[in-house]
Amino acid sequence: MELEKLRRVVTGHDAEGKSIVVIDGPPGSFVGSGAAGLGQIWVTDGAPADNSGSRDAADRPMRLEPPAGGTSVLFFMLAPEDRNVTREQLEEQQAATFKALDAEHCRPDTSRHPGMHRTRTVDYVILLEGDVTLILEKQEVRLKPFDVVVQRGTNHAWKNNGNKPALLMGVLIDAKPL
Repeated sequence: MELEKLRRVVTGHDAEGKSIVVIDGPPGSFVGSGAAGLGQIWVTDGAPADNSGSRDAADRPMRLEPPAGGTSVLFFMLAPEDRNVTREQLEEQQAATFKALDAEHCRPDTSRHPGMHRTRTVDYVILLEGDVTLILEKQEVRLKPFDVVVQRGTNHAWKNNGNKPALLMGVLIDAKPL
């Protein structure tokens, strides 16, 4: 499965106020590609959300954290671990990914794993496909498809234990920082 092939269907209203499909296609923006990366499904800039118009709210530069007071929904794929990549190389890859997501500030302590990060959000993350471990500072939790993680602003990372990409979906909601 590739992020670019995932489908989102976005509804809206026509000129008479009748419900219609305004978008039927792949996520609005991407970081990464193929077996690893993120695909942005939708973003709201605040609450209550504005349901007027037909503009693609995900067609914007991708950021890890949603706008202040807003939300973001995304697919993310984790590539299988490459045993030939050194910790230093993985750290460089992760640093580049977080920079591309304007999230360099979200990496307070990567000593446990190069993918460790903390956002100012509450996230609802659903493992859709694969074998993934949630890594926390003092624990690890092995997940199976359809497990849901409520991620509450803690420093964490994701590890793909399998031999094919893992697919997850996340709803990120702006929250007060710790």
